[in-house]
This record gives sequence, structure tokens and C-alpha cells, in this order.
Amino acid sequence: MSELPLATIVLVALVILAVVTVAQGIRTVPQGEVWSVERFGAFTRLLQPGLNLIIPYVDRIGRRLNVQEVVLDIPEQAVITRDNATVATDGIVYYRVMDPAKAAYAVQDLSLALTSLAMTNIRSVVGELDLDATLSGRDRINTTLLTVLDGATEPWGVKVSRVEIRKIEPPDNLIRAMNLQMTAERERRAAVARAEGEKQALVLAAEGRRDAAMRDAEARERLAQAEANATRMVAEAASGSGGDALRYFVAEKYVRAFEAIAANPTSRLVIVPMESSALAGGIVQAMELLRAPGPGGAPDAAPPPVVGGNPWTRG
Repeated sequence: MSELPLATIVLVALVILAVVTVAQGIRTVPQGEVWSVERFGAFTRLLQPGLNLIIPYVDRIGRRLNVQEVVLDIPEQAVITRDNATVATDGIVYYRVMDPAKAAYAVQDLSLALTSLAMTNIRSVVGELDLDATLSGRDRINTTLLTVLDGATEPWGVKVSRVEIRKIEPPDNLIRAMNLQMTAERERRAAVARAEGEKQALVLAAEGRRDAAMRDAEARERLAQAEANATRMVAEAASGSGGDALRYFVAEKYVRAFEAIAANPTSRLVIVPMESSALAGGIVQAMELLRAPGPGGAPDAAPPPVVGGNPWTRG
């Protein structure tokens, strides 16, 4: 087998060199990325997404940067609050490369720098707050961290758009103590609510008794007024006949009361007072007075007959 001519070998080498040269001079940058070009180690320009040409063997690709919004995970760490409570916190940072040249050469490792900066500022911000303020002040912590990180990363050509604290978790013993405190607070509120209800019930009951007493007093006042009016009317009616008419009126009430007692079917004994004879005499005198002729000459109506001669004896 004869050896290939030297010219053929040179031609093949030139073809291979041309292919390699063309491959070295053509670069295709994907969408969402920006590449830096270095010439003899020095930064010269940026390659935008699409087809780009560089000088082979002179220029080379330096850094490949993602210019989309990137989500950076902040690892969990233990942070001590102002009141010496330890909490476990982590978070996420949303950032975007605005100046690829600065992001490529102003900081050595952008992700590591952002992570370290975020962890340090989380410890600083949380350390200025009490535990209660830390647990209830996520928005305040996020706003403070966003302001600090955005200002600190501006020289790196990075824009921090959002910072979120994902977890703020106290240790187990502190969680148990907080649960006990919350239970005690709820029981206190329930006791206060019950006391307020009982107080309101007592107030309403007292007001009801007061209103009932006032109504009863008004009823008694009206009854006393009615009795006074009746007494006055009787006195006015009896003013023409004098004391005999009053004695007759009293005797009539007395007799009706004893008739009611005697009419009770369950009664077996009727007690007659000692002054009944005097009362009977008063009744007879009243009857005689009523039997006297009136102004027109006609006698008044006859008194009711007395059965058995004794009005106090039950038939």
C-alpha cells in the first residue's frame, strides 16, 4: 500500500483546520442568556441571543449569564430574636441580572454572594425584633430585606425584585409554652364573657324587679285612691243621716261577711264575737231609723226579716 502524497495530507489538514476555525468563530446564544467575549483574557463585548461571530483563536466565551428572573433558595438557619428566643428561618429571593458585564466580573460567584448576603441580613433584621413581632411581622421583615438587598446588589448589576421569608418556626418547647399561653388567654376571655353575661342578667333582673315594684306601688296607690274616694262618697251620702246611717252601713258589711263564712259548705263551726249583741242593737236602731217616714210622708222600705230571731245563728 503506497503512502498518500504530501499534498493530499496538507489539503486534508487545511480542510480540518478550516472547519475548526469556522466552528470557533460561530456562536449561537440561546434565548434568556447573554455571553461575554474575552480577548486574550480581557472582556470585550457581550453576545446577545441568536447567531454571533467571534474571531477564532483570539476571542473566547467568558461567562454565560442568565438574564431571566432567578429564584434563589435561602437555606434554613437559626436566628436569635431580641428577647433571646431562637427561631428557625429560611426564605427565597427573586432577582434578575440587569447589567451582565457587572454581574460577570464585579462579583466572583453571584449566587453564593446573594445567598450569604441574604442570610446575614435575615439574622440582622430578625435580631432587632421580639418573638411576637417576628411571628406577626413577616411583611415588615420582607420589606426591610428587599430594601437592603436591592441596595447592596446594585454594584453587581443585579435587581432584587422580591424577598419572602418562608418559615419562622420557634423550638418545640417554646411552641408548647405558646399553646399554653393561648389556651389560658382563651379561657380568660371566656370567663370575662361569662361574667359580663351574668352581670347583664343581674342588671336586667334588678330592673325587672324595680319595674314590678313600681307597678305594684302604682296599683296600691290607685287602690288606696279608690278606697279614699269610696269612703268620701259614703261619708257624703251619710252626712244627712248622721252616725246611725254609718252604723247601719258597718253592720251590713259585718252581716255579709258572716253570711259568707256560714255559706261555706266545709265550715262546721262559726265563731260569733262578744260584741255581736251590741252590733245587733245597732242594726235594730238603723232599721228603726230607716222605718221612719221620709220627707214625702211614706215610710222607708221595711228591713229584711230576721229568721229565728238571731241573725248570727247558721240555719
